[in-house]
Amino acid sequence: MFNLLRKSLSFILLGILCLALTPDAANFTPPPGRMNVLPARTVWVWERSEDLRTLDPHTTAIATLDRTILLGRTATVIPRRQSFIFPAGITRIAVVRIEAPEVIGTGLEKPTADLILDVLTGPTVAALQVDFDARKSQRAFYIAILRNLRRRMPPNLPLSITALASWCSSDDWLGGLPIDEAVPMFFRMEPDRRYAPSDLPQFRIREPLCNGSIGVSTREQRPASLAGKRIYIFPDRGWREDLPLISENNKPQRIKP
Repeated sequence: MFNLLRKSLSFILLGILCLALTPDAANFTPPPGRMNVLPARTVWVWERSEDLRTLDPHTTAIATLDRTILLGRTATVIPRRQSFIFPAGITRIAVVRIEAPEVIGTGLEKPTADLILDVLTGPTVAALQVDFDARKSQRAFYIAILRNLRRRMPPNLPLSITALASWCSSDDWLGGLPIDEAVPMFFRMEPDRRYAPSDLPQFRIREPLCNGSIGVSTREQRPASLAGKRIYIFPDRGWREDLPLISENNKPQRIKP
C-alpha cells in the first residue's frame, strides 16, 4: 500500500512539473531585455499615407497601426486604409488599437485576442503592440486579453502595450502583466497638463514595466532626460511634415496654445 501511495504521489508531482514547464506557462514571464534588440528609436505610423524611405533602418524602427478593433456588444475590425512606404530591412512593430466607448459584451476576450493575433499572419514583425486606453471597469477584460495573447504568441515575440502616464506613476495595476514593456505616453494629455513640465512629481515613473521606454510627440514638451530609454515618437502633423523634427540635432519643440 505504501509503495502504491508513493508511486501515485510521484506521478502527481511529475504532472505538476510538466505543467510548470510548458511553453504557455513560461510565456507569462517574458525574459528581461527582449525589447533591447530593437532600435532605440521608433516612429509611430498612424492612419495617414506616409513616405518613410529616408529613415535609417539601423537607428529607427516603425510601429505601424494595422487595425482598430471596436468593442461593444460585438467586436468589429476596422482595417488600416492608408498606405505607407518604408525602407527595406527596417524593423516593424505591428500595432492594434482597441476602442471601447461603452460596456464590453460578455465573452469577447478570446474573439478579441483572435482578431489581434491575425496581424501575425501577414509580413514578419519584430514585436506586437496593443494600444488601449482601458477604463478601470475594463481592466479585468484587458488583462484577460493580454494573458490570452501571451499564451498563444510565439515565445520569442515581444508583447508591448501603450500606457497612460498615470498608469506608470500614481495608478498601480500593471505589475505582473505578461508583457515586455508598457510605453508611458507623455503627449496629448489633458488640456491643463499638455503645456506643463513633464517632470512634475505626478508624472514620475514608478512602475518597472514603464522604465525602459517612453512615448513622446514631435511638437509637445517631453522629459528633459531620455537617456537609456527606447523612444517612440508620434507625429503631430504627420511624417510628411514632421520627419525633419526627429533629427538628432533638433531640440524638442514646444508649441504654445
